[in-house]
Amino acid sequence: MPRVSNHKFYTAALQTYGQTPRGVHWLSQKHQTLRFDVILSLLPSSLENITIGDAGCGFGDFYTYLKQKPKEYVGFEIVKEFRTLAQKHTFQTIILADITQEKLPTKDYYISSGALNILTPFETHQFIANCYKSAKKGFIFNALYGEKSSQTYNYLSKKQLENIAQTLNVKEVVYKEEYLDKDITVGFFK
Repeated sequence: MPRVSNHKFYTAALQTYGQTPRGVHWLSQKHQTLRFDVILSLLPSSLENITIGDAGCGFGDFYTYLKQKPKEYVGFEIVKEFRTLAQKHTFQTIILADITQEKLPTKDYYISSGALNILTPFETHQFIANCYKSAKKGFIFNALYGEKSSQTYNYLSKKQLENIAQTLNVKEVVYKEEYLDKDITVGFFK
């Protein structure tokens, strides 16, 4: 189980802030866009021939952020209300799924922005493993970064990330740091 209920955590934000970046617990539109910029920098420069799975897609904001659309985009969301809003927002396939438990379809790349933030360490490993194994080329994700301990939030250190990469036999690990305090974007590539 997550440290806190996914449903309660996210629907409370939705009720308070609506369909905005704060409605998915981002501090601001600027912070959300900055994270998307970093994820995009790790994807191929041309998206037109690739397929992308967006694990924990929220409102589908990553898809609408993209100026160049991929060959195929599929979002995966655990919160039913977010799934409904993402389908209306993107007009793309959005699947209701628990990434830590369910088999995912194969895509060229999986991406995730913010979906690891309230998971336990065990769930984090399951989530990352499932996305990486379901990707032909790689999994790119951001996470809260550091040695900090929290009752609510999940912080990851490089040592933890390297241990996960080692158990998955990741061929190449790329880190992007220093774009926001206590945030890291990681690429696990095959």
